[in-house]
Amino acid sequence: MSHDKNPKIVLITGANRGIGLETARQLARRGVHVVVGARDEESGRRAAEAIQAEGGGQATFLALDVSSSESIRAAVSRFSGIADHLDVLINNAGIYPDKGLTILTLSREQIDQTFQTNTFGALEVTQAFLPLLRKGTSARIINVSSGYGQLEGLSADVPSYCLSKLALNGLTIMLAEALKADQIAVNSMCPGWVRTDMGGPNASRSVEQGADTAVWLADEAPQHLTGSFFRDRKEIPW
Repeated sequence: MSHDKNPKIVLITGANRGIGLETARQLARRGVHVVVGARDEESGRRAAEAIQAEGGGQATFLALDVSSSESIRAAVSRFSGIADHLDVLINNAGIYPDKGLTILTLSREQIDQTFQTNTFGALEVTQAFLPLLRKGTSARIINVSSGYGQLEGLSADVPSYCLSKLALNGLTIMLAEALKADQIAVNSMCPGWVRTDMGGPNASRSVEQGADTAVWLADEAPQHLTGSFFRDRKEIPW
């Protein structure tokens, strides 16, 4: 765990609410310097201030819209004012826009919108922050995926979300292979069905439970674990 004079620097996208916010809270309590990435400046700053007020580690807001290449480039530039390296990147930002749709009615425009945030965003953010990750200590990349991204979990009634998370898992496998020489661990994790704005009030798991595996992968898991998919700190099938 991170309680030292040189705390881990962790960037979490979409950290202004839900699982991302809870992951940031838990890591900050461990003494981590959490960078709260969010496209909404007001809620992002509010989240960072609330985490900072709770004590523990430092929390800093970073404006970042993962669906925008321009925003990602600007975020990398602004990050240089926060730190000169990055130890952990958690690609958490995501959308769940499939209400009322099926694979038979899903439009090209909708699947493009979902992939822009859930998949392409994770890839471009990783590429953009890679030079900083290479300067980090025991660097890690964590992609927040879903059981809907497992081959056995694909649902025709959740079309664009399932396909985007399936592709995100594929991205994890390829990044893990490509970054082995850099000794950067890359893994996917499934938080389960969590009571958030996305998961709804009837979900079976608390936000604390949903964030737990991401926190473990960021701060406790052995560095040699890479190219795998986890739920409840245990490896699960793709």
